[in-house]
Amino acid sequence: MRIQVDVNEAMQDYVAEVSLREHDVLRELREKTAELPLHLMQISPEQGQFLAVLLKALGARRTLEVGVFTGYSLLSTALALPSDGQVVALDIDEDWAAMALDHCKRAGVADKVDFRLGDARESLTKLLSEEGAAGSFDFVFIDADKENYYAYYEAALELLRPGGLVVVDNVLWHGAVIDETQQDSETTALRAFNRKVHEDERVDLALIPFADGLTFAVKR
Repeated sequence: MRIQVDVNEAMQDYVAEVSLREHDVLRELREKTAELPLHLMQISPEQGQFLAVLLKALGARRTLEVGVFTGYSLLSTALALPSDGQVVALDIDEDWAAMALDHCKRAGVADKVDFRLGDARESLTKLLSEEGAAGSFDFVFIDADKENYYAYYEAALELLRPGGLVVVDNVLWHGAVIDETQQDSETTALRAFNRKVHEDERVDLALIPFADGLTFAVKR
């Protein structure tokens, strides 16, 4: 029997009230991002805090983020990492990158961030082929263009150490993945991605209906 709490707006407010501990700069970044036309691309503060707790539980020191937007998840990560930790951040938008880095500086964690502006596929190829970074990351967070999710996932598995974790956001895509009337390129790419990862024997897998759906894959 499945028992599931209805997470309506009132329940979400309660969860935030009794659990959310949002850094001042994170709150400022969230409020500033809310003014942008694409503000819905930002993860929720509860999701940012969840990622931070996860990183601390893993003892992560070297992490990778594919898709940064204005930097809420990036800043959450940088704040959670130890003083000698590093997050390699990949995004293609210069304005979003500037906003993300500015808030990392204001929070005093910019020294933990290695930001690489440009096509993420090229940046990932460089990490693997030119920098010899295979097997050197503890954690990868993917939240970028959906059509390239599987390419990012494949690169993430190469870059992760055994036992490393990749987390993929938006895998339920606001419910569109189970609506067969939705046949746009992003939705169909996510359906294909979910099926492929389900069949991937290289990882231990869990998908949870938190936020917009999160996939957790631990490299064997």
